[in-house]
Amino acid sequence: MLKTYNYPKFEYRRPPEIASGKTLRVPVVVVGAGPVGLAAALDLQQQDLPVLLLDEDDTVSIGSRGVCYAKRALEILDRYGVGDAVCSKGVSWNVGRTFFREEEVYNFNLVPEPDHHRPGMVNLQQYYLEEYLAASAAARPEIELRWKNKVVSVAQGDRTVTLKVETEDGFYTIETDWLIAADGARSPIRRMLGLEVEGKIFMDRFLIADVVMKAEFPSERWFWFDPPFHPGQSVLLHRQTDSVYRIDFQLGWDADPEQAKKPENVLPRIKAMLGDEREFELEWVSVYTFQCRRMGRFNHGNVLFVGDAAHQVSPFGARGANSGLQDADNLGWKLKLVMAGLAPAALLDSYSEERICAADENLLNSTRSTDFITPKSKVSRTFRNAVLGLAKDHAFGRALVNSGRLSVPAFLTTSSLNTPDCAGDTFAGRMVPGAPMDDAPVVENGEAGWLHNKVGHRFAALYFAQDAAVLPAPTLAALSNLSWQGIEVRPLVISAGPGLLAGDVPVLEDARGVAARRYDAQPGTVYLLRPDQHVAARWRSFDADKVRAAVAKATCNV
Repeated sequence: MLKTYNYPKFEYRRPPEIASGKTLRVPVVVVGAGPVGLAAALDLQQQDLPVLLLDEDDTVSIGSRGVCYAKRALEILDRYGVGDAVCSKGVSWNVGRTFFREEEVYNFNLVPEPDHHRPGMVNLQQYYLEEYLAASAAARPEIELRWKNKVVSVAQGDRTVTLKVETEDGFYTIETDWLIAADGARSPIRRMLGLEVEGKIFMDRFLIADVVMKAEFPSERWFWFDPPFHPGQSVLLHRQTDSVYRIDFQLGWDADPEQAKKPENVLPRIKAMLGDEREFELEWVSVYTFQCRRMGRFNHGNVLFVGDAAHQVSPFGARGANSGLQDADNLGWKLKLVMAGLAPAALLDSYSEERICAADENLLNSTRSTDFITPKSKVSRTFRNAVLGLAKDHAFGRALVNSGRLSVPAFLTTSSLNTPDCAGDTFAGRMVPGAPMDDAPVVENGEAGWLHNKVGHRFAALYFAQDAAVLPAPTLAALSNLSWQGIEVRPLVISAGPGLLAGDVPVLEDARGVAARRYDAQPGTVYLLRPDQHVAARWRSFDADKVRAAVAKATCNV
């Protein structure tokens, strides 16, 4: 179907329940094996939960869909075992350029700081990401993947959810404690439960043309307003892997989608942009409209919605898949604690609370971007063009340019799970309660690594020290005993110098002080991190009882 990619065909296996007639009983079912559903299954597997993953297809997504994966998403994908594959195959970039007609008026750099493990953005066709995630999931015996298994009905009881599943061999029934719906923007599960999404559908159409060509274009994001090759409209260019370039042409609401997709109408647009001498081949063509909408809440009894099933945004800013991966990251540890009886069901309310906050930020930015890109009145267009005219020479004009505010991690600063700073404790920088943790290079036992990977997927307490080798024995003993009511808290000492501690407290050497600077840390500073690597609390001095109290608050146990 594509010139540069061969679609895998995953094996369908006849479910044994069809022959036995018995109802399958499992603790967790994930429906939808797109990037977010696969990520949710992998996250739960890392929480030592067995997962059944159902998908009605037997391959990865068809055609051109998600393209850009931001630094935060890449850090999450590292924990799912596919970060290296995505970064190796994909096209890394940090610079974006915006043009008005023929002139560049604005540019940005996503990672101005050194010492980050992952780049600001990686471009990779979604089907590659799904293939890597599916392979990672298939390699884990705790995850059972059932391809060509279509959910046709959902019934929710007081404590369980019952699914009827259709296959080529017949129907069978599943009863599960928890259902995670990752079945996309049109979500059949959402429809079966009579749930709605609310928001705005934008009255515009865009043409996606994936083009295979050899070009010397740098690995950057280029966006044009009113270019001479597509006057009065906008164009976006992204480089992908395999010499594929994605070009988005704004068409306007009156465009006929079927006519716009025909090669005789697509090819002249591309030649006007690239020039007649540039050789290229069409890889994929489609026309889309988009919407900015979300559900009123993301948890409904024992059904939990993630990704596009819960919220949809415009593609400008790459906020769709990036946000969905953060949904999975936020949900997994909370569901694990609830299922283990270590946290009340209210912890899942915090999943909805926090991810709705993040979704609303994405919706706001996507709506603003779309309104700027596609002004719907003469006054709006005049304002937009005036801003672009000023941007080249004036900083205030550049601040108003909006060709898609790119995906950034959610700062959950208003979360009910945060412990506020103690009176008298003052910190500089962005590592506030609710912030996603910053990465930094560290050394453990002489081996270089990264702080994100050392923290892992559990509660962790970072204790900053000048010299770990001289920490008092009572401090070490207290650091080794931070777990609360069965909830593990892993201590990590961040030391300016090397040192090996007695007992089981690891030391991470921060010889250049990068971690200390990013966390505005002094000797004795402590940070509590959640399993999704958001800051839960911080203190200028270590008090084990305060750490345990913050764990209780972060798990809704107070």
